[in-house]
Amino acid sequence: MTIHSVVIQKLLSTNAHIGRQVATHHFKDYTYGLRNRMAIIDSDKTLICMRSAINFISSLARHNGRFMFINTNPLFDEIFELMSKKVGCYSPSSNSLWRTGGFLTNSNSPKKFRSRNKKLCFGPTQPPDCIVIVDTESKSSVIDEAFKLHIPIVALVDSAMPLHTFSRIAYPIPVNPSVQFVYLFCNLITKTLLLEKNNNNNNSNIKLLDDDHHLREKQAAKEKSNLAAKLGVTVIPYDAISPLPQDVEQTKNLLDKLVVLKLNHASGTNMGFQNPKSAMDICDGQTFLDLIINQIETLDSKYGSRVPLLIFNKDDTHDSTLKVLEKYSESSIDVRTFKQGKGPELTLSDGHSSKEEVHTFDNGDIFRSLMIGGTLDLLLSQGKEYIFVMKCDNVGTIIDPNILNHLMTNAIDYCMEVTPSHSSNVILTPMNFKLKEIVRNQDKDLKDKCKLIDTTNMWVSLRTIKRLFDTNRLKLQMPPISKEDDYDQTLLQGTDAGQAVQFFDNVIGVSIPESRFVPLDTTSDLLLLQSDLYTSREGVLARNPARTDALNPVIDLGPEYEKGHVTIVAKPGLKLEIPDGVVIENKEINDIADIQE
Repeated sequence: MTIHSVVIQKLLSTNAHIGRQVATHHFKDYTYGLRNRMAIIDSDKTLICMRSAINFISSLARHNGRFMFINTNPLFDEIFELMSKKVGCYSPSSNSLWRTGGFLTNSNSPKKFRSRNKKLCFGPTQPPDCIVIVDTESKSSVIDEAFKLHIPIVALVDSAMPLHTFSRIAYPIPVNPSVQFVYLFCNLITKTLLLEKNNNNNNSNIKLLDDDHHLREKQAAKEKSNLAAKLGVTVIPYDAISPLPQDVEQTKNLLDKLVVLKLNHASGTNMGFQNPKSAMDICDGQTFLDLIINQIETLDSKYGSRVPLLIFNKDDTHDSTLKVLEKYSESSIDVRTFKQGKGPELTLSDGHSSKEEVHTFDNGDIFRSLMIGGTLDLLLSQGKEYIFVMKCDNVGTIIDPNILNHLMTNAIDYCMEVTPSHSSNVILTPMNFKLKEIVRNQDKDLKDKCKLIDTTNMWVSLRTIKRLFDTNRLKLQMPPISKEDDYDQTLLQGTDAGQAVQFFDNVIGVSIPESRFVPLDTTSDLLLLQSDLYTSREGVLARNPARTDALNPVIDLGPEYEKGHVTIVAKPGLKLEIPDGVVIENKEINDIADIQE
């Protein structure tokens, strides 16, 4: 009998697989079906989710994270009390008074009451890094408050839990919360925390490395970066990728393993627009987010698939993005938004920081966000295998199932979408390119020296990302970033491919048609997109076929056009003529007198 069989048998002995008579729609991914009108929970899915939750708890404990254990069932009081005392985080006030409203959000100034004999504190002095809940109640104030404070929750969930509560739990464990299973679960947590505590004590006894050793490590890191710059990646032409299966059902199964991620960090402040660039009207009254969602709706409608969309926002882009998404509240598309802080920023070795949008968020940061937040484990448990990441506002992007099919057929770990920097660099056969020949920056000098442009769109295997973290090749803690002056290092920082080649084994590039690379960087780009030069159909941007010239018109605006807002309102029957040479700046024009002022 294998270890897996023994563990599954242990789960079955605790009645963990017996659900309730009601199974909500979002919970059906974790069930086999019904038997005697009772939902039967898939023990394999329970084991996967429990392993992910324990790994998350272990990683937090490794970094001295703070935990809060909450019990909502008197039957489990003795189990919880025993576990809390063993791991050294027993708190009678927090454990028994968890129902007090605002006990987390009031943690900065906890309410204290004095009596003749004792003092009560209705809130923890510091917010926890993780909350563990057994027997979760559907209207628990803890879940709502933790969600507001972005505190991850590990909780046991049953088949009747509503979607509102379920979606706010970072690490849900689908299970019947029997006394036997709760004892097993708490025992695992206890052993995990004690093991990490023992390892931390051992590590604290190790002497710090001296300055010479730090210098050697820095030199080794520099040599590794220089080696990465010399590495190459095989780029294949788009026409050479594996064709899509003719069977609609096969394509559906293919798309059901895909998830799309939009990194929504770029704002339009350099164009006089306070909201994110993805919320700008660019073509036929549609924003870039509209185009992405329309593409997913078209794929789902054509093949019957369900492709979820993840949107990573910053604090200054989150609210405006939600307004754009309000129109899709009744849509069948699964859109999930995540709000992050203002970082990570590019921290230079001299202690200064740069907020250049080009270098604010690299691949490692994206993978860390997926891993730490629990999103990666959730996607894997839902059968997702690949993630398509759009890092910048390339409005010509196409979510192409042909590329996905090629990656899955050839077991590719990482794929970057590139396009020729000049028409003379068109790729007709698979070719190998050095990383310094692929540039991300649109600077003319770099484009002239490089053969390919990295569109920053990438396809990545989720299982490979998980394996890199499990084997510690990718660190959950963000490493420091240094700025080098040599030319090779400058080019390496100009593209994220240099980082990917160092970690992924099977890496390729796909040379997509130039029509799929339409970056929205300046006001000049926006004017071209809002003209009749471009049209959109089913979320795909295309040039107007009436335009015979293959090149776009050149619009070169000076810096004085980058910002400003002018509104011209002509009432019915009123004709407004603006004479040549008149300059209007930050003004609303309602009649002729406004022009003459």
